[in-house]
Amino acid sequence: MEVSGPVKSENRLKHRPLTPLRLLRGVICLVVFLSTAFMCLVYFVPVAVVGMRLFSIRYSRKTVSFLFGLWLSLWPSLFEKINKTKVVFSGDSVPMKERVLLIANHRTEVDWMYLWDLALRKGTLGCIKYILKNSLMKLPIFGWGFHILEFIAVERKWEVDEQILHQKLSTLKDPQDPLWLALFPEGTDYTDQKSKNSQKFAAENGLPVLKNVLLPKTKGFHACLEALRGSLDAVYDVTIAYKNQCPSFLDNVFGVDPSEVHLHVRRIPVEEIPASESKASSWLIEKFKMKDHLLSDFKIHGHFPDEQNENEISTLKSLFSFTVIVSFTAMFIYFTLFSVVWFKVYVGLSCAYLALATRFNFQLMPLSNYVHALHYSKKQNTE
Repeated sequence: MEVSGPVKSENRLKHRPLTPLRLLRGVICLVVFLSTAFMCLVYFVPVAVVGMRLFSIRYSRKTVSFLFGLWLSLWPSLFEKINKTKVVFSGDSVPMKERVLLIANHRTEVDWMYLWDLALRKGTLGCIKYILKNSLMKLPIFGWGFHILEFIAVERKWEVDEQILHQKLSTLKDPQDPLWLALFPEGTDYTDQKSKNSQKFAAENGLPVLKNVLLPKTKGFHACLEALRGSLDAVYDVTIAYKNQCPSFLDNVFGVDPSEVHLHVRRIPVEEIPASESKASSWLIEKFKMKDHLLSDFKIHGHFPDEQNENEISTLKSLFSFTVIVSFTAMFIYFTLFSVVWFKVYVGLSCAYLALATRFNFQLMPLSNYVHALHYSKKQNTE
């Protein structure tokens, strides 16, 4: 079987220039995002995650979803309102607030951020969770947020990740908890060299040779599906493409790229996906073969088929979210720097908790769980 090279785009749009104004605006945005993230984490986490979680995981998650969904909404506003990036949706029109497993191709380091544009429109922004590589948990401030939002960090070694996935997924089974669990089955972002390696492996093992995506890893997908099947409504198969080129994180911050982001969504009811691991693996590979065709067509036509008329992000709601978050942040900064010493103690203890909880990857459980565990332990000892 012949191994082909990746399809090259013939119609690349010109970059937006990095002007002094864009540079200044990007620096301001980055400072605002980092400062608001830090202050919201250190002030809200002790209440929403420590205090409430000791009594109810469900209400703790609802509170976290609301508060941090408000902060996350700043990013789609940056992309669409400030950077003027056009986000185009196509494929199936998906309902509001379903519990789903979302699978997507991985073009670049910021694919996961553009899923927020879709989640915001579907009322699920605060409950989107990602399966991501463990090294990202070490990012300053953001790593704390990933932990509080219950992202699942993996080592990308199945002998290690199997137990991690089963343990973490077991806590997400409650059908009354909203959930968008996002998985990138390729396991890494796309590059030409990775594509060649993937194509070589596929050719040697009789699998489809894909040009625009990497061959997906299937074990993690099946583990998610097996653990959550009884509580999911559907799987969303999302294909992401960019004009004029794949952006980096700083491209997003400074607004120099991309000019357009295209998201093609297929909604598959979970009961239509095979339950056995071998058949689910074949199903996933077939879906990535379809993604490969979609991306080849995108590079020819410049768009995906079946474009949808999703509503634009409300400017009024964007301004409201920004005002609320910045106002809280200003108030918290004042309390920390200029008010009584107890606020400094509060911030210090909150930072210590966040650092330890993220470092050792633990989440508090309701007090009733600890009481039951203690009672069970004493019962076992007496027997």
